[in-house]
Amino acid sequence: MELWGAALYGEPCTECGYTWVRTPEEAVHAVSEVPGRFAAVLVGAPEPLRHPDLGWSTAAYVRHVADNLETWAYRLDAARCDGRTTTAGYDPDALAAARDYAHATVGASLLALRRVVPGWVDAVSAALAEGVVLDHATRGPQRAEDVARNNAHDALHHLHDVRRIVEHEAAVTGS
Repeated sequence: MELWGAALYGEPCTECGYTWVRTPEEAVHAVSEVPGRFAAVLVGAPEPLRHPDLGWSTAAYVRHVADNLETWAYRLDAARCDGRTTTAGYDPDALAAARDYAHATVGASLLALRRVVPGWVDAVSAALAEGVVLDHATRGPQRAEDVARNNAHDALHHLHDVRRIVEHEAAVTGS
């Protein structure tokens, strides 16, 4: 089985400080605040910025978070609505290539995130209420609460990445 969650990232996450010991409802609440938190970090950085130690630009990280949340919302809805619990992993870099993250813009990526988050909140909340469990090809059983925590970590971890990029740019340019 693929390591995931605290087993992979640590408790708390060694990079972003995310604590896995939270209720699913706290995870959902954290994700519901993500669009505003990304927008606040990026308010003074409207163009995609990069950090030499990170793989994507600010806009690409925001776009990835939107795509990841949309993917998991769909998976939970497919299980809840249609009984399809089997799900595979996906390669975020392949999706980045298909979605052309190299040319992502901050404004459109933030808009995508604002559009996706309410649907994700609805899908996860419904899946939590119904006790949905996905059968992930490489992670094994993924309960709705696992998905909520994992997705919250992904979003907040990449918010940390975006903050690092913006802070690095400010240090380099003196702004």
